[in-house]
Amino acid sequence: MLLVAALAGCGKAPPPIPARGPNVVSTITVTAADAPVNAEFVGQTQSSRLVNIQARVTGFLDRRVYTEGSLVKEGQVLFLMDKKPFQAQLDQARAALQQQQAALATTRANLDRTKPLVEQDALSQKDLDDATGQFQQASAGVAQAKAQVVQAELNLSYATITSPVDGISSYALQADGTYLSASNSQLTTVAALSPMWVNFSVSENQFQKLHRQIEKGQLKPPPDGSYEVEVVLVDGTVFPHKGRITFSEPEYDTKTGTFLVRASVANPNGTLRPNQFVRVRINGAMRPAAIVVPQRAVQQGPKGHFVWVLDANGKAENRPVSVGDWHGEGWFINEGLHPGDRVVVDGALGLTPGATVQVSQAAADGGAAGAAPGTSK
Repeated sequence: MLLVAALAGCGKAPPPIPARGPNVVSTITVTAADAPVNAEFVGQTQSSRLVNIQARVTGFLDRRVYTEGSLVKEGQVLFLMDKKPFQAQLDQARAALQQQQAALATTRANLDRTKPLVEQDALSQKDLDDATGQFQQASAGVAQAKAQVVQAELNLSYATITSPVDGISSYALQADGTYLSASNSQLTTVAALSPMWVNFSVSENQFQKLHRQIEKGQLKPPPDGSYEVEVVLVDGTVFPHKGRITFSEPEYDTKTGTFLVRASVANPNGTLRPNQFVRVRINGAMRPAAIVVPQRAVQQGPKGHFVWVLDANGKAENRPVSVGDWHGEGWFINEGLHPGDRVVVDGALGLTPGATVQVSQAAADGGAAGAAPGTSK
């Protein structure tokens, strides 16, 4: 009986496989809208005015009167040299001036006496010429003595070394008591902090790509090329002050294949320091009638990028697309999609051409492809 029951059980047909329901997907409806486009580069800050503080006269360095590494103001005293030799030279120059002025007064009086006597034929014309020459020579001596006084006053003023700009000071290169000459005249540097320059490099490929997009109408630069520059700090925060591009190198660097671009940014609080690495974000360009889809909606196959779209009957369709740059969490689509197309965002795994799908309620409220600003890379 058991054998008969077993044989009867082996002959029973297996239970039918339940029919598979439609794929549940979420979609967005493609729209075309102007989208802001920006680009990011790695940049490095540079002081807009780096001043070498140097001694302009030879002599002994008396002392340093500033704190190394501190912020200094324009006109603030940084170093003092021994003033006594320069004061002595000034006193000597002033005494020489007084001597020349006395000689001038004597020759002037002699000339004044000679002129009427020559007119009365009491003295010869030669005597008048000699008196005139002596007066002119004394006048030149006074002018020379005055110039020496000015030079001595300058030398004395150079003994007090001040900062010509507001900025951050560096360490002192010479110790107190050092005899300064042309070979060791540099004392320190002062770097202006505002405005701060930010230098970054643009490759030849990036430059050509930019021009191609402008020629094709895929990119619209700001009026007069007035791009806005944002500085992103190392911790990801955006520097509060915006800048503008003020200089671009006219030729490429043959070693790197890039050319230098410089932006100027206000830095009133001294947050940015020279030689600091930052990210530079260039804003101002627009992509007219841009089509953006989420990055997860774009897949890549043997023939390139593609997306799944729903046709008029709600069936899945494989659509090849040409992608552009990233835009935040989306992707610019150059070719392949049109406004009104319904693109599958989630649930595309396992779809086949012509498959029936079910759009989830969340997907129906998902809206059009995001046009929120993002970063183009």
